[in-house]
Amino acid sequence: MEKKITVEYEVLDHSDKLTDQEKNLFEIAEKQMELAYAPYSNFYVGAAILLDNGAVIPGSNQENAAYPLCMCAERVALYSAITQYPQGKGVKMAIVANNPHLKVDKPIPPCGSCRQVILEFENRFERPLEILLKDDFGKYYRFKSCRQLLPLAFDGSFLQ
Repeated sequence: MEKKITVEYEVLDHSDKLTDQEKNLFEIAEKQMELAYAPYSNFYVGAAILLDNGAVIPGSNQENAAYPLCMCAERVALYSAITQYPQGKGVKMAIVANNPHLKVDKPIPPCGSCRQVILEFENRFERPLEILLKDDFGKYYRFKSCRQLLPLAFDGSFLQ
């Protein structure tokens, strides 16, 4: 028997459909994208996480000639958030990406490693972390949880 996996998300065709808080998250993520260090891939990523205490924690990707040593923007932001606010819980994360050689008309999702880390943080936060993405043509995408991006997720339930 074959089963299908569907991904549900909301598409917002204009920034006017974002809350002021979400617009702020995207502004911070875009500023972080400008601080990304990506001399090898030319793929620049910025992220910003809103915590339940109102703090916003930014992150940008940082590459290394030895690729396994690179750090994605999402993980930089998540790890910074938990070290700065150990009791804080993530509410939303805005992620933006840019490849100056390619315009993309769909959401650029976190890589698989970041999806796994975000999922672990959702478990740690004991709540879903809303993921906000955007494309290069002004559309925004809202995922209510990382589980929508990683439907067959590996989590702690397999380790009991």
